[in-house]
Amino acid sequence: MRALFPGSFDPVTQGHRDILRRAALLFDEVVVCVMFNANKTGRFPVAERLDRLHDAATDLNNVTVNSHTGGLLVDYCRQVGIDVVIRGVRNVQDLDYEMPMARMNHELAGVETFFIAADPALAHISSTLVTAVGQQDRVPNGRSSEPLPAGEGGKARS
Repeated sequence: MRALFPGSFDPVTQGHRDILRRAALLFDEVVVCVMFNANKTGRFPVAERLDRLHDAATDLNNVTVNSHTGGLLVDYCRQVGIDVVIRGVRNVQDLDYEMPMARMNHELAGVETFFIAADPALAHISSTLVTAVGQQDRVPNGRSSEPLPAGEGGKARS
């Protein structure tokens, strides 16, 4: 079974990496896809986000990386023959945000949503917070790998 892990991935975080790794264990193929979100202002170009996702999926043989920046998620699912969407949820607020979209995706195209609970050690991480910390050139508690963008050590690529 093929599944889609959509998101803005702006930037890719360790939380995204964890959900992707766990989804790859559950599905035959996972397509991780940079999607356009009208409610978010892109900080990194789509090409850079794709590069970071490729880095995050390097050791996952059943993961492919793609983008879809025009149209609805269900349009992409129909185009590529995917019936399951993966969403990581960190807390009840995430679930409250995701549920109406899951219902609409099912109503519009029969697409099911599979929720994966965030690892508690990573549940506080969001792309917004990672960006804010990175702009201040700060690393929490001196750690070099969490919660910085995957494969980047917190610095934007040149």
